[in-house]
Amino acid sequence: GMGGFGKTTIAKTVYNSNFRIFEGSSFLENIKEISQQPNGLVQLQTQLLYDILNGRKVKIHSVSQGVTEIEDAISSKRVLLVLDDVDHEDQLDALLRMKDQFCPGSKIIITTRRARLKTHLVTEVHAVESLDQNESLELFSWHAFGQNHPIEDHIEYSKKIVDHCGGLPLALKV
Repeated sequence: GMGGFGKTTIAKTVYNSNFRIFEGSSFLENIKEISQQPNGLVQLQTQLLYDILNGRKVKIHSVSQGVTEIEDAISSKRVLLVLDDVDHEDQLDALLRMKDQFCPGSKIIITTRRARLKTHLVTEVHAVESLDQNESLELFSWHAFGQNHPIEDHIEYSKKIVDHCGGLPLALKV
């Protein structure tokens, strides 16, 4: 879904609640942004390996070498992997080409704004929906007033703001 729906927030919550039950874990944020930097894909592979190998550094010189190193690291341990803000096939290829080698019980979560991107790799898709009027008003009120409803003399103004935000959690927060 589009930006501001809370995909990353949901993924972080799921990750933080579950990473301890896996033998290795990695949360790779802002993949779109990082992969656009020089050697960005190698940088992401290096971070993934560092995380799932519990802080052991591996020197990677190419994406294909990175794929091989990741394959070795994930084949023998259950891992939880979150790939946040994926927007291109080459990112998935660099980080998940070896997906058949993942140890049974491993879990992979991908957040993306591009619905078509994930069809060949993913077993389940969960679309994040916008908030309704009441949910929006409650979330806005928590951020604006520190309580679950607007203060008396701000009700109408709060409803106008909420309508303008169109149910986007990030817009309601800022």
